[in-house]
Amino acid sequence: MHPFRFALQGDGRPRDADGPPPPVTETARRAEAAGFDVLSCWDHLGSPWSAIAPLAMALGATDRLRVATAVLNNDFRHPIEVAREFQCLHDLSGGRVEVGLGAGHSAPEYASIGLPFDPPAVRKERMMSSLAVLHSLFHTGAADHHDEHYDLTGATVARREDLPPVRLLAGVNGRRWLARAAEWADVLGPTMLGRTHADGARHDVRFEPRRLDELMAGLRTDLGDRMDELEWNALVQMVIVTDDRERAAAELAEGIPTLDAADALETPFLAIGTHDEIADHWRMVRERWGFSYFTVRSLDEVVPIIETLRADP
Repeated sequence: MHPFRFALQGDGRPRDADGPPPPVTETARRAEAAGFDVLSCWDHLGSPWSAIAPLAMALGATDRLRVATAVLNNDFRHPIEVAREFQCLHDLSGGRVEVGLGAGHSAPEYASIGLPFDPPAVRKERMMSSLAVLHSLFHTGAADHHDEHYDLTGATVARREDLPPVRLLAGVNGRRWLARAAEWADVLGPTMLGRTHADGARHDVRFEPRRLDELMAGLRTDLGDRMDELEWNALVQMVIVTDDRERAAAELAEGIPTLDAADALETPFLAIGTHDEIADHWRMVRERWGFSYFTVRSLDEVVPIIETLRADP
């Protein structure tokens, strides 16, 4: 069983906070002092955060904190460019970089830059090719890869031999694709999301525990011992600290047609309750499904939970 790890995605403010975001360096230092392991950022066009620059600033402002993408849109960059940028950050920081990769999901973003929005299977297949290329470059400094997506002969990146390879996280949906990604990724992040809405930001959620039970049981069959070697990540969509978790779950479910209140209390992708109840919830999630790496979007609400779980024997 892997130890708990915690990532803060973004600037750590509540979603409804007013005013400008704090400087990236301030957020990074606060996250490190609060016990977070990782500061991560998303990759959306029009976001005030780019996918790389804030992470470089965070590395320069901290001593221990790792940085990660959660996640890069694979279609926006060639894997050679991804490897060059992140291997450089990894080497300069003494090995504190992780790369999360996703297949892309927001049609309006693609339309805004005139990029074809291929069917999901095509985007995911291209993502698998990128994972293979990145794994080779991060582990050996070289890659030869030939398929319909990338044609590389003798591609190289400079890398420090005294550091462990850059870790790869694959954020993807579906048993077949997760099993494929396990060949190259160190961390898997099942999304358990359904149809993307027309705005490109919202999704149907598929948080039924039985669906996750079936997925993880199937992957156990597919992956065997590899299942336990992998680290499993949950992107927690919302942390709600409350003394009445049942009521909070019911109110949340009222506004999300594809979410059941009982499922909201059980899924790894939401955290509802007192600090102690959420700590117990994450213990259960690790025991039942193997998720030990939690990415959250709020800082202050999560600090007492981290302190509780760090004190576990």
